[in-house]
Amino acid sequence: MSLSAPELLDRARAASAHAYAPYSRFRVGAALLFADGSLVTASNVENASYGLSLCAETAAVAKAMGDGRRGGLLAIAIHTPDAEEISPCGRCRQVLLELAGQDGSDPLVIGQGTGEPREWRLSQLLPDAFGPLP
Repeated sequence: MSLSAPELLDRARAASAHAYAPYSRFRVGAALLFADGSLVTASNVENASYGLSLCAETAAVAKAMGDGRRGGLLAIAIHTPDAEEISPCGRCRQVLLELAGQDGSDPLVIGQGTGEPREWRLSQLLPDAFGPLP
């Protein structure tokens, strides 16, 4: 990894400052690190029609894929200043798998709220997952 886990979390922390969360007041930032050293960050974007809201991880994946990224995902960091612990929700786990599954990677996932950071592999968070078509 070209960035250390603490540096990746710093990028996610900075992204959380841009969150639009007027309804839940739960701000989240995400940082995706790719094998070529590039980084994509995003924050959550809520909507009055809750189903239209985007989690930070989903926004980051959409941004990355919109820029043509397919695979090469090494690590994901998410941060919130509004809870002690955080991990990607089920929807985000599946969205992350779609990107990681483009080349069969199993990226490191780092989550930190106000407590200590936690780490998993995506496969641990989404066991027996189904992925993108070959």
